[in-house]
Amino acid sequence: MVQIKYMLMVSRQGKVRLMRWFSAYSAKDKTKICRDLTTSVLARKAKMCNIVEYQDHKVVYKRYASLYFICGISSETSNELLTLEIIHRYVEAMDAYFNNVCELDIIFNFSKAYDILNEVLICDGSMTETSKHTILKTVASMDALETSDNLDQVLS
Repeated sequence: MVQIKYMLMVSRQGKVRLMRWFSAYSAKDKTKICRDLTTSVLARKAKMCNIVEYQDHKVVYKRYASLYFICGISSETSNELLTLEIIHRYVEAMDAYFNNVCELDIIFNFSKAYDILNEVLICDGSMTETSKHTILKTVASMDALETSDNLDQVLS
C-alpha cells in the first residue's frame, strides 16, 4: 500500500503547476518542501534514480515531457514502484482526457487536472481507482453536470 503525503506537478522552469497535500503541513513547510524539491529534482540528471530521501520520508518523481510529477511517500510503509505506477496512471488519464496532454492544458484547465487526481487518489493519499476508463467516465459525468448547470443558469 502507498501512503502519499503530497503530490506536486512542476514545470522544467521550476513553476508549480499543481499541488495536493494529503498530510498536514504548515504553510511555511509547504513552501520549503516545494522550493527544496523543485531545486533538487530539476538538478538531477535523467539517468539518476527517481527515488530520493528527503527529511523523514522518500520522494518519488517522474518526468513526462516538460512536467515533473513529484510524490512524497512514507519511508517505512510505502512502495516506490507502486508510486511510480500511480503517477503513470494519473498521466495516462490526463493524456486520454486532454487528447495528448501538455503543460498548457494543465495551466488553462487546472480544475480538470485536480478532478482527475481526485478520482485517482482519495483524500488520505491512497489510490482509489485504477481503471483509466472508470476515471474518464466519472470526469465526463462531472463535465455533463457542469454543462447542464451552466445551461440552467443561462436559461434562468
